[in-house]
Amino acid sequence: MDEHKINIAEPLIGAEEEQAVLHVLRSGWLTQGSVVGEFERIFAGIHDVKHAVATTSCTTALHLALTAMGIGPGDEVIVPAFTWVATANVVRQCGATPVFIDVMSDTYNIDTEKVPALLTERTRAIIPVHLFGLCADMDALKSLLPDHVLILEDAACAVGAKYKGKSAGSLGDAAAFSFHPRKMVTCGEGGMVTTDDDILAHKMRVLRNHGASIPEETRHLSARPYDMPEFHECGFNYRLTDIQAAIAIPQLRKLDALLDFRRTIAAQYQRLLADIEWFRTPFIPNYAEHCWQAYVGVIDRDIAPCRRDDILEILNENGISARCGTHAIPELDAYATDNKAICPVSAELSQMSIALPMHNAMRNSDVDRIVRVLQKI
Repeated sequence: MDEHKINIAEPLIGAEEEQAVLHVLRSGWLTQGSVVGEFERIFAGIHDVKHAVATTSCTTALHLALTAMGIGPGDEVIVPAFTWVATANVVRQCGATPVFIDVMSDTYNIDTEKVPALLTERTRAIIPVHLFGLCADMDALKSLLPDHVLILEDAACAVGAKYKGKSAGSLGDAAAFSFHPRKMVTCGEGGMVTTDDDILAHKMRVLRNHGASIPEETRHLSARPYDMPEFHECGFNYRLTDIQAAIAIPQLRKLDALLDFRRTIAAQYQRLLADIEWFRTPFIPNYAEHCWQAYVGVIDRDIAPCRRDDILEILNENGISARCGTHAIPELDAYATDNKAICPVSAELSQMSIALPMHNAMRNSDVDRIVRVLQKI
C-alpha cells in the first residue's frame, strides 16, 4: 500500500514557472518591473477590477490599503474574531483599534447581524474575511453600513472565489490577496490589492515605493535616470519582485483548471465524510462559488470519539498532515489583555475546526485514505 505523506498543502510548480524565472534572471532586472506590471494586469482582469497593486505579502497589502484609506489613530475597524492574526495586526499597525465581531458557525464568516451593535462614530472601516475561500455575505453586510464606512475585503484565501457571480476582490472599496504557499496561486510570499478607485490605486502605488513620485522602473528607463524622484509623503518598501511575479503568472493562466481540480477533491470529501456523524462538513450557501483554498470542517464535541487535537495526532501518525482551522484572535496573548470582545462561536471554532489536506497535487486515493483513517477513529 502507498503510504506516502499527504501534506496539508503543496505548491504546484513546474517547467513553465522555471522558464519564466530563468527569463527574468537572464534579463538582469530582478526587482519590481515589467513582469510585476503584467502580473497586475492579468490579476485585475481575472477579478473584474480596474486596478491591481502587487505587494510583498497579504499583510502588507492590507496595511497599504488601510493606510491609503487614511485609517489611523482614533479610528475603529471591525474585524472578524476567527481569522489569521494579520487581519487584526494591520489595524493596530495603523494606530487604529480593531473591534472584534463573531462569525457564523456554518460559514465561519462574519456574522452580519452583529454589525449594527458595533458601529460607533469612530468606525471607519470593516474587514470581512472570505475565510478558506468562501465569500462573506457582502450584500447583507453592505445593507447595514453607513456610507462613510469603508469595506476592505480580506481575500487572502479567495483567488478565483465568487459571490453571486461577482469576483472576490471586486465586492468592496478594496481587497487584499495572498500568494503564500498554502494558497492556490503562490510565489513563495506576495500579495495584491485590488480596487476600482483610481485615486486609491495611485496612492497605494506611491506608498508601496517609499512614497516616490514615480516607480523605479520608470525612472531607470527614462532619458534622465539620474534624476531623483520627489517624495511628498512617507511610504514603505512593499514592492514585489519580477522573480516572484514570474512564478505566479503561469499559475494565474491555468487558474480555471486549478479551481476545477480543487472542486472535484472537495466534492469527494463532502460525499465520503457525510457518513461520519461527528464531522461537520463545510456549508456552501447558494450565493457562493467556493475556491477551496482549504477544506475545513468542524468536530462535534458532543459526539466525537475523542478531542480534536487527538484526531490531529492520529492523522499525523498515519502520515496525514492536518491543522486547526485558524485561531480566535481575542484569545491570543497579544490581544487578550486589552480586548473585551465576547465571541463564543469563534472560540468554539478555534478549538473544534480541522483543516484536511487540500492542494492541486492530491490524488483521489489520498482522499479515500484520509476518510478511512477518520472512519476508524
